[in-house]
Amino acid sequence: MARVVIGLSGGVDSSVAAWLLQQEGHEVIGLFMINWHDTTGTLEGDCPWYDDRVFAELVAKRLDIPLHVVDLSAQYRTRVVDYMFAEYERGRTPNPDVLCNREIKFDVFLHEALKLGADYVATGHYCRKAEETDTDGTVRCKLLAGTDPNKDQSYFLCQLSQEQLRYALFPVGGLLKPEVRRIAEEQHLATAKRKDSQGICFVGKVDLPVFLQQKLAAKPGNVHEILPSWPKFALQPAVPESAPTTEELTALAAPWRYTVRDGKKIGTHNGAHYYTVGQRKGLGIGGRKESLFILATDVDANAIYVGEGDAHPGLWRPALRIEPQEVHWIDPARAIPTGGQARFQVRIRYRQPLQEATLYARPEGVFLLFDTPQRGIAPGQFAAWYDGDELVGSGVIAE
Repeated sequence: MARVVIGLSGGVDSSVAAWLLQQEGHEVIGLFMINWHDTTGTLEGDCPWYDDRVFAELVAKRLDIPLHVVDLSAQYRTRVVDYMFAEYERGRTPNPDVLCNREIKFDVFLHEALKLGADYVATGHYCRKAEETDTDGTVRCKLLAGTDPNKDQSYFLCQLSQEQLRYALFPVGGLLKPEVRRIAEEQHLATAKRKDSQGICFVGKVDLPVFLQQKLAAKPGNVHEILPSWPKFALQPAVPESAPTTEELTALAAPWRYTVRDGKKIGTHNGAHYYTVGQRKGLGIGGRKESLFILATDVDANAIYVGEGDAHPGLWRPALRIEPQEVHWIDPARAIPTGGQARFQVRIRYRQPLQEATLYARPEGVFLLFDTPQRGIAPGQFAAWYDGDELVGSGVIAE
């Protein structure tokens, strides 16, 4: 029997995870995190975490486990939200949920759990962990996709290290969501019919421009339309049939770059830093056969470039690059050496179906060359690569 501290969030997944741990005979301790107090820009609720805490308390009482509360809002603001603001200010698109798991749930929270004498830390994530022991006795942890293909959350944990995984347990990772709901109802847990949380981790659903205006002032600028007939689209380098050179990979991974002279002004916006590549909503420009999509943002010129329809060539790219210092291997022993290459399945956003790609490790970083071009590659987002069910590595998209 182990002492397991579980992050009781007030949701159904962590509630059932706690019950499952009890059934396995573990000593279970609940720990609820308060990570955010500010309600600026939130779309529902005056106090997003208060209701969560009430539900966590009801579940802890039902399961007869102790519940501790810890306020980690200072660390969350510094490590997650300030990073998020800084990335948007640079015209990039961060993923705060990935950062929250790496910096808070499996770092600051883990240390709080260890203070309570934890042998392990559990969460309600839909993913799985496996362990292998080398001939020298070294235990290597693997992060595997969740059994439920509709709920797999391994992508959000793509930045975890071996040390973090060593302490981690994911009790619901082998279940389907309907099974989790059924268990919650059978055990009369208060969270059984509670809706899943949405939006930014621990902040909730937000009006992003309003939320970002806490730090990033509105700055009116122009929206320019780039037509599919823009001459440079015809100059897209072809994907070579043989192994590409670093120069060819660099060209294939380069984003489209526009100037205000390349497109006609069709509207205005309140700040280029509020928008992201591939975004469809929030432009307020109608009267089109097909939706307008953001092709690129330029925070220095405070300009947004858009194109009509999701088949617009400016939305699609065959490759991406990750800076050397941003490449992360969950098990360093699986790292591809510089000069090497390997086939993986890749996703560049949560819920995207896995895409076949070749990873090239070069001194300039990692290049991911896809079998088919990808839509809406956004700098700042995380690309994660898999070998079957195993999430092997990840990194921040450079540009």
